[in-house]
Amino acid sequence: MTNSLTDLDDAGVAAVAARAGADVVRDMYGQELARIDKGAGDFATAADVAAEKTILDVIRVARPDDAVLGEEGGQQGAADTTRQWLVDPLCGTLNYAVGTMLVAVNVALRGGAAAVADPFGDELFCTDGETAWTGNESSGSRLAPTSASRLVDVNLDPPFPGAPGFRAVELLAHASFAEHFRPRVASTSLALAWVAAGKRAAYVTDGAGLSGSVHFAAGIALCRAAGCVVTGIDGAPVGPGGNGLVAAADRETHGLLMSMIHSRR
Repeated sequence: MTNSLTDLDDAGVAAVAARAGADVVRDMYGQELARIDKGAGDFATAADVAAEKTILDVIRVARPDDAVLGEEGGQQGAADTTRQWLVDPLCGTLNYAVGTMLVAVNVALRGGAAAVADPFGDELFCTDGETAWTGNESSGSRLAPTSASRLVDVNLDPPFPGAPGFRAVELLAHASFAEHFRPRVASTSLALAWVAAGKRAAYVTDGAGLSGSVHFAAGIALCRAAGCVVTGIDGAPVGPGGNGLVAAADRETHGLLMSMIHSRR
């Protein structure tokens, strides 16, 4: 096991780690789980903690010298290292806790490879930082974004740091939105993988510094590698100081959404 993990490239490590975390999430589903209060209505469950431990076990064996930033365990290793893994073991905890099977397991090497696992859809989305695929790199299918579905996921979860300049709910009320798109609210960053895979036309969320977020880094990496158009809600690149996120299957979809956002602002 140890030898096989150390022989993997970074995309392979991300894939194995995400799948291992997804197995834990799936196995613990439906159980009465202890909750860890994080304040402001946020919480983790025992499944979040167990999945993160399993993911970190994989990374420690495969890349023992790398640092890790985990949603539950925080920073481990030097924060300023050039190799840092970003781990969100269960994105969509509230969904999971109430029995809704819309969650993601996110594992990303900052600025490089990444994987997003859907524990209940039994799908794995991967990138080496250059190309993106579902399944295995050798036998999987390349991700192909398309806006054909016209479905746009919008994150309505608080907090809303962009307010009053930007409120996602106001985008849904824009007169032109219903002419071009149909809204969806998944409350999990799995929606970013769906944009990369052509299951969604776009995804919009508020927030700051999302490229370095354990919640969004893997999905952003997938979208970029798949050829999506990815910017902040202000149209600027998504970076450490970025403002929100608009990930679209193509430039036309991105342009339409940006025009609506700017008109509301």
